[in-house]
Amino acid sequence: MDSRKSAAAAPVIETHALTRVFGSYTAVDRLNLAVPRGAIYGFIGSNGSGKSTAIRMICGLLPPTSGTAYVLGCDTAAHPERARQSLGYMSQRFSLYANMTVAENMMFYGGLYGLTRDERRTRTQEVLVRMQLTDKRDVLAGGLSGGQKQRLALGCAILHRPALLVLDEPTSAVDPTSRRLFWNLLSEMAGTEQTTIFVTTHFMDEAEHCDEIAFLQRGRKIASGSPTRLKEELPARLYVLPEEAAEAGEAALRAAGVAFDEVYVFGRQVRALVPRDAVLPEELHAAPWELTMEDVFIYYDRRQRG
Repeated sequence: MDSRKSAAAAPVIETHALTRVFGSYTAVDRLNLAVPRGAIYGFIGSNGSGKSTAIRMICGLLPPTSGTAYVLGCDTAAHPERARQSLGYMSQRFSLYANMTVAENMMFYGGLYGLTRDERRTRTQEVLVRMQLTDKRDVLAGGLSGGQKQRLALGCAILHRPALLVLDEPTSAVDPTSRRLFWNLLSEMAGTEQTTIFVTTHFMDEAEHCDEIAFLQRGRKIASGSPTRLKEELPARLYVLPEEAAEAGEAALRAAGVAFDEVYVFGRQVRALVPRDAVLPEELHAAPWELTMEDVFIYYDRRQRG
């Protein structure tokens, strides 16, 4: 087999029974992932599901208790520095230096990634254009808007042209317009440059942009697949009820003897997730509805809480 084809086909992130235990608490439990090159891979779960701990192990920032994590074939526990050279990392708490300008921040981070001074100057100019920050070049980072800070953080993370971008809730504090621009940039990088994007988010409309998603629950992967596949294979169907409150919807389902997984308000709708084999009598006036990733998240989140 052609070695170049084999390298291209190999997962960018690969974990085998990755586990992290803190005392008597298991934060990540035998996690198996295989993230292909050029994919936008969503890593989804409620707070406390183990996402951030798993990311820290994947990035070589935390050694696993057992199991392994590889980035481009490099064991992140055995060679954490080498693994980090291949990835760019950004989180909602990305550390920008408020008293340095946009360009100075980029030059500084370029130095941390080992770029020469000439390489840093060239890449800073290229990234400023790409992040639409050229006119903010000499502005202090502390004076930027939330969306501009986010774009600067992303720019700093891609200065060294990493093959992998790891993004931990990167859009949690920005407006919808900035979020759209951010996702347009990610889609461009994944599509035209084959950059692999590994991202966590609590915005389920963003999860729709992912090629594949893994759901974590109490440290375990409980479901994975494309957004379309996850909706198709969800062990529940969605109905909209005529009631005006979730409590009234629950009462109506109970009175009709219909089991349900969750009843909740979405916008002005009262929605019910019911088992696939449930039969809803006509007197409930329940309308079947198309699932969204928000509904899929609610289904799995209920199991985290339950």
